[in-house]
Amino acid sequence: MANINILLVDDHDIVRDGIRSLLEDQIGFNIVAEAENGRQALERCEDHKIDLALMDINMPELDGIKATELINEQHPEIKVLALTMMDENQHIRQMIEAGASGYILKNSDKDELLDAITAILEGRHYFSDDTARRVMMDLVKSDDQSQHSDPADLTDREKEVLELIVKEHTNQEIADKLYISIRTVDSHRRNLLQKTGAKNTAGLVTYAIRHNLVDIE
Repeated sequence: MANINILLVDDHDIVRDGIRSLLEDQIGFNIVAEAENGRQALERCEDHKIDLALMDINMPELDGIKATELINEQHPEIKVLALTMMDENQHIRQMIEAGASGYILKNSDKDELLDAITAILEGRHYFSDDTARRVMMDLVKSDDQSQHSDPADLTDREKEVLELIVKEHTNQEIADKLYISIRTVDSHRRNLLQKTGAKNTAGLVTYAIRHNLVDIE
């Protein structure tokens, strides 16, 4: 893995110190900036080349949800991983809708943090555990009565690609399974984002589940 530039966003020094101590000895991980609130996080994204932001939610001046939304709009290349003690349903959903690629709790161990970072950098989504994922899925399933329709009118091939995306397959794995090129997979992914109005992979997952396009156990 190439060097990854990481931004730590948390209003507690001791939390940032702890995260830094977990990651600074990992080859290829560089903690290039830190921020105490969402407003500072946006400034750091302007001043540094950031690949991944580890984002708390409850912070002064600008919370992590709004900061994530603004980062996603202004710097779509930056991945955001929510790292918080807040496990309420509404916060999980709001962070995902804001554009976060994952959500884990601060009581997670080092291995889970590394797994989450790796998954997100590979273009997949990551939730702290099955419970968090089920909460998000249940929320979007009950969101409205249009869940059985497909307003984007996806083609059969696009639905196949979408199902594999939801099941966390990489672009290479999708290409291999469907016997198509990676370039074609990229094209389908772009079409899916455009048709559904999703901003990222998490948005595609939300769309697929809301409209009952995939079966997930």
